[in-house]
Amino acid sequence: MPYKRKDSPVWWVSIIDSRGQRTRRPTGTTDRKEAEALEAKWKLEAYRRQNWDEAPGRTFEELMLAYLNATASEKRSAPKDRERTRTLRKFFAGREMRALAPTDVRGYVDQRKKQGVSNSTVNRELCLLSAAINFANREWEWQLPNPVIGRKLKEPEGRVRWLTRAEAVALLAAADASTRAPHLADFLRLALNTGMRRGELLRLEWRRVDLREGLVFLEAEHTKTKRRRSVPLNAEARAALIRRARFRAEHCADSPWVFCGKDGKPITELKRSFAVACAKAGIADFRIHDLRHTCAAWLVSAGVPLSEVRDLLGHASVVMTERYAHLAPENVRAAVQRLEGQSRSGHATHKDAGAGSS
Repeated sequence: MPYKRKDSPVWWVSIIDSRGQRTRRPTGTTDRKEAEALEAKWKLEAYRRQNWDEAPGRTFEELMLAYLNATASEKRSAPKDRERTRTLRKFFAGREMRALAPTDVRGYVDQRKKQGVSNSTVNRELCLLSAAINFANREWEWQLPNPVIGRKLKEPEGRVRWLTRAEAVALLAAADASTRAPHLADFLRLALNTGMRRGELLRLEWRRVDLREGLVFLEAEHTKTKRRRSVPLNAEARAALIRRARFRAEHCADSPWVFCGKDGKPITELKRSFAVACAKAGIADFRIHDLRHTCAAWLVSAGVPLSEVRDLLGHASVVMTERYAHLAPENVRAAVQRLEGQSRSGHATHKDAGAGSS
């Protein structure tokens, strides 16, 4: 019979799978009758697979609905996942997943390319389908083929746009002059001096700010990579937080949010005020996320090792950080000069090496 868990709003069931092992899984629904129907369906499928070696059919809709329900509470990208699923459904609607072949994936790619969609967009859509298939195989033993594997399209090198120091001064001046968005200037200063993501800043709570130690603490639930990290504060970032603390004390002393309005509610949108400040500063083709790029570019240009930049920004690997490597050409120049030093110290030069060859 379906049962409830304290940590989940949906019904769960406990069944014996095709291997004879007990497994517990969420039904993805808060309706008890629907949960009972799913329990009966899964028990029948397990029986058929165990006794008749019969693999049940799975449609695209069944796969995606089950996956979206099972992962909705765990993924911040859930709204995007639903949007991408609607796009995928226009092509894969009603498809039997066991019969899905590489030619079907190729057909989807060709269709999206004719629609003028970029390779990166197509990849994000196919990655969702692949993730759903892998999840179903791992968690529910659906044993579906995954023809998406190995068919990722080539993407151009990631966009990197950053501000010069002069541009940053102009942008901050425009933000300082804003009366409709008094929080914008502090947001910009924190982003430029910590490299924190937009979401990490807008969801920042005072309990995770230590002004005395000069640190901001991010737990796994607050970061894109699901890894905790601490972010050090320089003088400018600390000053921005102190201004936010004064605002809070004056208008909404009980608000837990660093970035909030006078009513204490969190600020969730910056696009309009940011666009206005950029226009006033004469800055074009610049997005909020580019503030993070700017912080990274400034660090690398100042000679900070890529590994340290990676740790500060919370990149999953140094591969993401390497996009900024070209901003520190002196590092490569120094490496080449070391080769010259080796030659002068008595190591074989090209000419010497060739003299003894036969």
